[in-house]
Amino acid sequence: MAVLASDSVRVRDRDSGAFDELFAREYRRVVGIAYRVLQNGAEAEDVAQDVFCDFLRRHPADAPYAGPWLYRATTHAALNAVRGRKRRQRREEMGQPALATDPGPEQAVITGENRIEVRSALARLSEKQAAILVLRYSGLSYAEVAEALGVKIGQVGTLLRRAETALRKELGYDTSE
Repeated sequence: MAVLASDSVRVRDRDSGAFDELFAREYRRVVGIAYRVLQNGAEAEDVAQDVFCDFLRRHPADAPYAGPWLYRATTHAALNAVRGRKRRQRREEMGQPALATDPGPEQAVITGENRIEVRSALARLSEKQAAILVLRYSGLSYAEVAEALGVKIGQVGTLLRRAETALRKELGYDTSE
């Protein structure tokens, strides 16, 4: 029994070291992906923490697919947070009078409205379309996007173009149809 306990400690120590390496290597990118969607640093860090914890519960820390799994999970978790935020906001606004917004520079208002509109449109896209847009525009290469989504690298360009078209359509920018 003592041998089993010491073996178990060694395995935990090895996993801890592997997890520390994984965390150090991927944390900035995972938070960056979440931030790209959420535009809130604290919320992005919360999503990253949840994703890393979920990964550690389900997978070995030294799994070769760790990076792509983390990117995909982060994308989905961040999009779910946006959807949840939107539902919560609708519930809170029901029955409450509209509040006046603080006046500010015109450009700041337009930029803020555009961000909200884009996040809302992303939330209406299919998970795969939203994920490919978030991953690619978070700085991942085609190869990294392909690995994260489990598709062939040759499909990424087509999927990205279709996702961009769907996003433009959701935003009302598509005038071709």
